[in-house]
Amino acid sequence: MFPLNYIEPVFRPPSEAYSLILQVTNGCSWNRCTFCDMYTAEQKRFKPKPQQDIDQELDQIAANGQPVRRIFLADGDAMALSFRRLLAILQSIKLRLPNVQRVSSYCLPRNLKNKTVEQLAELEALGLKLLYVGCESGDDEVLAKISKGETFESSREALLKIRQAGIKSSVMILNGMGGQRYSEQHAINSARLMNFAQPEYLATLVVSLPRGEQRIQAGFEGQFEALQPIHLFQEIRLFLENLELGKTIFRSDHASNYLILKGVLNKDKGKLLQQVDQAIQQPDAASLRQEWQRGL
Repeated sequence: MFPLNYIEPVFRPPSEAYSLILQVTNGCSWNRCTFCDMYTAEQKRFKPKPQQDIDQELDQIAANGQPVRRIFLADGDAMALSFRRLLAILQSIKLRLPNVQRVSSYCLPRNLKNKTVEQLAELEALGLKLLYVGCESGDDEVLAKISKGETFESSREALLKIRQAGIKSSVMILNGMGGQRYSEQHAINSARLMNFAQPEYLATLVVSLPRGEQRIQAGFEGQFEALQPIHLFQEIRLFLENLELGKTIFRSDHASNYLILKGVLNKDKGKLLQQVDQAIQQPDAASLRQEWQRGL
């Protein structure tokens, strides 16, 4: 629909299916997480896009005449840009596409270390309304083993900044990230992080390693044992059981999930736990996604 040239592959959250994808960076500035192969291709080396190129693309979009209501800033690490660069991008969007109602982006906790709450609030006023934060786990031991470069505290501080700036957060936790050995502490400490953060949105995805386990095994010293579906259900039950949230929209419906869960926490906690218990009792139920249905 729009005359944009992307450096493939380009990824986006499922909820951004109808958003304009504006590629303001290429790849991921960290790109060391051992569970992630999204930006490992040679052409995906991290590089910011020059502002003049972004302005030119926005001019082309505006000239196209198609209405744009939402924009997702790609790639995986747009918030790694400086406050000055992000300010210029949002101002350019505001000038050229004044009908845009929401701008969103992936965000690593480290991206916000050198950004103040006041700066983030300024970006929010220009349209940055939602940040997708891949925390993956709230357990320091697991985070170290997957080379996430974050800790419980760095994630907590970033999520607090986002909330104080008036920006909504959508947090991702990876079901099975600790393998068999660290499953319990991964579930409990991830729930503890969410209880501190109280995000507006929370999603759980299942760890998937379509290119093999070589990278992740290195961090676990060869002892990473992926969870089978029934163990994934047991882990997510422990995670849900330990959550104490006020009004968080919860989704576990990504293509990677065997068990689809949707609700508002903690209001629907009892119902969700019942669904998980049923899956534990009947791990081969027809209502669960089969491997061929997971689309990975």
